[in-house]
Amino acid sequence: MRDDESLTLDLPATPQSAPSQATPQPAPQPGAGLPRWVRALAVAGLVLAAVNLRPAVTSLGPLMKEVRAGLGMNGAMAGLLTSVPAACFALFGFAAPRLARRYGPGAVVCAGMALITGGLLLRPFAGGTPAFLAASALALAGIAVSNVLMPVIVKRYFPDRMGAVTGVYSMALSLGTAVAAAVSVPLTHAMGHGWRLGLGVWAVPAALAALVWLPLVRDRSAAAGTPRAAATSAAGGEHGRITRSRTAWMMAAFFGLQGTAAYVTMGWMPQIFRDAGNSAGQAGLLLAVTMVMGVPLSFVLPQVAARMRSQGPIVVVLGAFQVAGFAGLWAAPAAAPWVWALLLGVANCAFPLVLTMIGMRSRTGAGVVRLSAFAQSTGYLISIPGPILVGALNQSSGGWGLPIALMLALVVPQVLCGVLAGRNRYIEDEL
Repeated sequence: MRDDESLTLDLPATPQSAPSQATPQPAPQPGAGLPRWVRALAVAGLVLAAVNLRPAVTSLGPLMKEVRAGLGMNGAMAGLLTSVPAACFALFGFAAPRLARRYGPGAVVCAGMALITGGLLLRPFAGGTPAFLAASALALAGIAVSNVLMPVIVKRYFPDRMGAVTGVYSMALSLGTAVAAAVSVPLTHAMGHGWRLGLGVWAVPAALAALVWLPLVRDRSAAAGTPRAAATSAAGGEHGRITRSRTAWMMAAFFGLQGTAAYVTMGWMPQIFRDAGNSAGQAGLLLAVTMVMGVPLSFVLPQVAARMRSQGPIVVVLGAFQVAGFAGLWAAPAAAPWVWALLLGVANCAFPLVLTMIGMRSRTGAGVVRLSAFAQSTGYLISIPGPILVGALNQSSGGWGLPIALMLALVVPQVLCGVLAGRNRYIEDEL
């Protein structure tokens, strides 16, 4: 798909004369007039989808040692495994706008939940690393397209309540992330069939989410609008190359760098704590603490950010928490593990912040599709080397000092890009 190809998700407009004003105007808000049942179902679908966007990743971290032993993985291959999510999110995320334009965002999210279910069901049957990676990639493909379209669903069904609904969705995402991290080890022990069943059980909530999205597969009411709305949207700057937008590039870089920190935290923090003397169960609980911090903060933060002209101050505060958390892990991981977990939990709330910023940096729903796809897919590409490099540095140095020093150094460009991405700008004005 060409970068300047229209990504409008509105229904085809009937022929109309061109609008007299050339100045881009904010598009009408079609979601506010939807039937109540449609919006209620969309909320339920958003929550269930969000719950399933991270267990495929965070259920693996606490069991990484057992998975490596069972599949015969070395440190570099384990680092590659922690980067597979970012690679899949980047690769398949670029396809999300075309799929949404052709089939509708609801249908694509429903298909994404089905892919997650299939991948998580297949992963326990993997006999070696390649098969495990392939099954993981299937689930992650479903997560990728859903990741990109979540801000789009919010903007189209709830344009009048973007901050609040983004908060609910982000809170559900954090809750699913935390629960998977906390219960994977005890659940594995309780079921008594090793790590395979402990990972495969997460297919159940994904299947439930797919069922809830089924009624929205053919719903196009959120995309419906007047012919004038479609014409206004088409005049809103959709056809310029998004790569010309400095804001889009800064958003992508900020997304990628915060993603690097998040995936290193999710993939390697339990191992850091285990190497420091903590048990597997306690390491899983520490990761759960990190993730659960996002539950209340992910609800509040998007609403606060949506009321601010610039989100730069929030970026700086979250960066300070990230420095403190990684510095604690570097200096004395066993001294105050719960404190380091809490600090990194606050820092990880850069994810709901960047989702909110994506929705605020475009005038139209179609613009949000483009920005979300570009920022997330490019951002995930940026985040791929980080976890691999952390694993390689750990194996070559025999410790965690160098890997954590790398993560501390990356905070500086992350904050800089976040401040620039958080300025009060619209991407349409830069195309």
